[in-house]
Amino acid sequence: MENKKIRIGITHGDINGIGYEIILKTFTDPEMLELCTPIVYGSAKVATYHRKALNMSNIVFTSITEAKDADDNKLNIVNCIDDEIKVELSKPTEEAGAAAFCALEKAVTDYKDGLIDAIVTAPINKHTIQNPDFNFPGHTEYIEDRLGEGNESLMILMNENIKVALVTGHIPVSAIPSQITKERLERKITIFNKSLKEDFGITKPRIAVFSLNPHASDNGLIGSEEQDTIIPAINELNNKGIYCFGPYPADGFMGAGLYKTFDGIMAMYHDQGLIPFKTLAMNNGVNYTAGLPVIRTSPDHGTAYDIAGKGVASEESFRNAIYTAIDIYRYREQERTLHANVLTKQYYEKRDDSDKLKLNLQDEE
Repeated sequence: MENKKIRIGITHGDINGIGYEIILKTFTDPEMLELCTPIVYGSAKVATYHRKALNMSNIVFTSITEAKDADDNKLNIVNCIDDEIKVELSKPTEEAGAAAFCALEKAVTDYKDGLIDAIVTAPINKHTIQNPDFNFPGHTEYIEDRLGEGNESLMILMNENIKVALVTGHIPVSAIPSQITKERLERKITIFNKSLKEDFGITKPRIAVFSLNPHASDNGLIGSEEQDTIIPAINELNNKGIYCFGPYPADGFMGAGLYKTFDGIMAMYHDQGLIPFKTLAMNNGVNYTAGLPVIRTSPDHGTAYDIAGKGVASEESFRNAIYTAIDIYRYREQERTLHANVLTKQYYEKRDDSDKLKLNLQDEE
């Protein structure tokens, strides 16, 4: 199982940003092709344009029509947009938004058809991609709608040292307090706890929960959400066997380095979690959409129009997004294998030498 070539579907994102640059740079390393079969949804012609603009003649890719035709030992590009599309580096255009959506839609369709194992998305422009079929704040909500199978997603920003999840995502700051309910907190922390166990192999995750108000409200002097909502949710979850603690004021918690003593952090809103996370992990952070059957990751940065085409974009975050998708896929497969034959697992764990049990095991195999 560990040697299986995992088929990673990669959407090219906004063609006027740094998407192709970080994709091409990632696969200049031949070792990446030993870990996975990359299938880029986009355009070989656009990839060629970026390769030439970036003076990256050393990177080789192959153009295919369908994912099923992918070569396990090459960087594959599924052509799914008009070859006549115009690349305008550093500019947000409707044409680029349409191309980003077509690639994403094709990847989702192929995932449903079992042609790819996981999805890694390059950055999009959330404004230009909007259309009648994409009326979402971002990738996370779209993926939940198309591939969630009724499950609720959770945004986790992570690297090897820290994992930060968000109770609320891409919503206005003015709407945050009304969205912080006891029920929502319990759902999100439960999803987080399950992901830490099932996707990352942490047996008993310890989750720190941030407060909403400064100083955790100073016992109600600065708001009531902590006393009325957050603390009751934490208590309820602890009674259910989920190890969560807090609420902690975000500034003091991060400043004191307490994040090093927890397996995960639950932030109340986008900037509360992402500002400290990106300060610590801007170059290697990964955005993981947890809680869904599909494995979807992305680099923790945007289109970076300001440096598009200059050859200075770092591929580290994108590479880590691929590593993360591979790791989670392998761990899930391992767990499925272990639970597929519970009797066998119990036998080896207990070292039972019963001849009858051994005979049953042989029959099952």
